[in-house]
Amino acid sequence: MAKKAGASGEAKTTLEVIPKAPTGIKGLDDITGGGLPKGRPTLVCGGTGCGKTLLGMEFLVRGATQFKEPGVFMSFEEKSEELITNFASLGFDLNELVAQKRLALDYVHIEKSEIEETGEYDLEGIFIRLGHAIDVIGAKRVVLDTIEALFSGLSNENILRSELRRLFRYLKDKGVTAIVTGEQGERTLTRYGLEEYVADCVIFLNHSVTAQIATRRMRIIKYRGSSHGTNEYPFIIDEHGFSVMPISSIGLAHPASTERISSGVERLDSMLGGKGYYRGSSILVTGTAGIGKSSLAAHFVNAGCKRGERCLYFAFEESQNQIIRNMRSIGLDLDRWVKKGLLKFHNARPTLYGLEMHLVAMHKAIEEFEPSIVVADPISNLVAAASEADVKSMLSRLIDYLKMKQITALCTDLTTTASSIERTEIGISSLMDTWVLLQVMEGNGERNRGLYILKSRGMAHSNQVREYHLTSQGLQLRDVYIGPGGVLTGSARTAQEAHDRAESLEHQQEIERKRREVARKKAVLEAEVAALTAGYEAEKDALEAAIATERQREQARVEATHTLGKGRQEDVSKKSDANDRGGRK
Repeated sequence: MAKKAGASGEAKTTLEVIPKAPTGIKGLDDITGGGLPKGRPTLVCGGTGCGKTLLGMEFLVRGATQFKEPGVFMSFEEKSEELITNFASLGFDLNELVAQKRLALDYVHIEKSEIEETGEYDLEGIFIRLGHAIDVIGAKRVVLDTIEALFSGLSNENILRSELRRLFRYLKDKGVTAIVTGEQGERTLTRYGLEEYVADCVIFLNHSVTAQIATRRMRIIKYRGSSHGTNEYPFIIDEHGFSVMPISSIGLAHPASTERISSGVERLDSMLGGKGYYRGSSILVTGTAGIGKSSLAAHFVNAGCKRGERCLYFAFEESQNQIIRNMRSIGLDLDRWVKKGLLKFHNARPTLYGLEMHLVAMHKAIEEFEPSIVVADPISNLVAAASEADVKSMLSRLIDYLKMKQITALCTDLTTTASSIERTEIGISSLMDTWVLLQVMEGNGERNRGLYILKSRGMAHSNQVREYHLTSQGLQLRDVYIGPGGVLTGSARTAQEAHDRAESLEHQQEIERKRREVARKKAVLEAEVAALTAGYEAEKDALEAAIATERQREQARVEATHTLGKGRQEDVSKKSDANDRGGRK
């Protein structure tokens, strides 16, 4: 502990944190909080074939290539030539590193039949060889594999234990970060109690076989001066070396996106509020065998690839070629997305390795491919590799990890006809955001497919059971059809539709007949109206002619009367004139 003066003049106490040397091994630095204790020895112990030598060598190779820290590998079992050949299969070119003086390999051969122990002796020769190798390349890292070979070659354990204590003190004095490997004992971590000398950090590797399935696990027994993960962590050894799965439990602090993405089935999107699933959510599709779970998953993948997103498909019962062939029958060409690098299949039987190994393999594939969509089809098959409780725990970690990465996950689950359709075999429905239930609807001697959204968190969704067909054009959802006896499907729906069409046709024909009757009545009435109009017009013309004649007669009479009146007026005038003339006379 040290004290440091602050800005206010008061002394502040700062804690010295143990320095660490990053291993560069994926996952191991996470569970150790940054790496192994720098400048101190670490014991890596375990049974035969658990990966001790590989862990030590990868620690040196990663240190030399990634952190510019040269290393020395001193082997007591394998020759340098054998190490170079063995690690070449993992892509580690040890010859090149040796030539560049970033790595030194030293094989110490100890054969009991060739050694005669007399009097007192020490291991100064090993000290000299190790010190020389460290000094020549300026090594910062050292691996001793497996130093317990000294006990089988030399019989005086008292001298060996004393020399080992001196060796570990020597390594600390040199300031190198060391890994010492040891074989597991019957009731102890190592056969000869090396854990007594290496007290700073102890890593235990376990390679167990349960139900004929092998699983590798790692556990940090202790780590002096540092917090660390205390659980057993699965790891795999593949063509890229060590991969440790550090995730044991992820908190519920992952983001929640409001973006919506299509399910690949337009009418299903309509049932999901018209927009599809939430990005980064988890979707569960359950149903019995042959109901179409994989087909619905393939539609989702196809839609994602159309958007230009990467999709990773974990298949536990079908090969890649089989899936591609089968999906062609419903109009989906997944092979083009594989060729474009947007779709990648990861096919493996559940019994290939243990459940935790599946989790590590899936985690590694996701990290490498960086997909936007992940499909696991079907998760129920994983029960073959472990118990239901273990599978649920594994899937819980996987789903939390995918949500943290904002990767949308779709899992299919096979249900049996004897069990409830609203129950999964593994009991993970509570972990899922959307649950699409595919069910068989039996009736009239046939089985039809129905789709129902059991739940979909955070969105309005349909409550209808929709019949659907798998056609050459894909999965087609049908409208809900309600007959006299309720919702109809299959041939009953077809028969009822035909009956309804016949009734509709009869109604149309009756309507047309009545329309024709109306037209006929209209024509008759119009004819009658026309006849009456014609009669009216004729009578009108006759009456108008008679009226004209009468008017002419009246006019003639008036004119005659007028003429007669004028004549009479002339006679009166003549008589008046004669009388006037007679009077004057």
